[in-house]
Formats: sequence, C-alpha cells, structure tokens
Amino acid sequence: QVQLVESGGGLVQAGGSLRLSCAASGRTFRSYAMGWFRQAPGKEREFVAGISWSGGSTYYADSVKGRFTISRDNGKNTVTLQMNSLKPEDTAVYYCAAATRFTPREYEYDYWGQGTQVTVSS
Repeated sequence: QVQLVESGGGLVQAGGSLRLSCAASGRTFRSYAMGWFRQAPGKEREFVAGISWSGGSTYYADSVKGRFTISRDNGKNTVTLQMNSLKPEDTAVYYCAAATRFTPREYEYDYWGQGTQVTVSS
C-alpha cells in the first residue's frame, strides 16, 4: 500500500518553471514505478512522465519532452517533476501515481495522490 501527496503547484507565467514533488509513504515504495499525470478542465487525464522503480528509465509524453524532467529519490520516498518552459497548455491538475510496472497507461496505476494545481498564464 502506498499513499501519495503532491505539492509544489501554483501560478506561473508562460516560459517559467515549477517543481512538483510527490511524497510517498509505504514500505513498498521502492517496488513501484511512478508517474505523473495531469487533467485540464473538460479533458481526460493524460500521462505526462514516468520513471521505473530504480530510476534508471524514464518516459515522457511528446508534449513535455525536453521541458519536463522526472526523478526519484527512493531513500527519501519522493518523486519530482521539474517543469521548465511552461506553456498555458500545461495548465492542469497534476497527479502523482504509483504502478507495479513501468507504464504510461493510466489504468495500470494502482495508487493516486489528490493532485496539485498548476496554472500557467499567457
């Protein structure tokens, strides 16, 4: 069982940066791949970035590749999403999630945080 809590969201101008953090609790954290998803108003939740249990593999949605970086620190039970060159289209609620395997598929994630709002102004 894993509990996830996101933080770091806020309001930023286009071109700016934000760093999101996900604090995980649970003794099995290191066995989980982690991902970030986002959901904008009126849109489906979409995959943003994922990282394997070891941190050795990452994968990004095309829309954020080159701008966002996902990382994890298993010793601290944290996952981060560094977001640079933000665009208004990045505005969404961002969710941290845990899966038993490295995957971009939403339905394979077992645990979810409650989300943190990111708003990018134009």
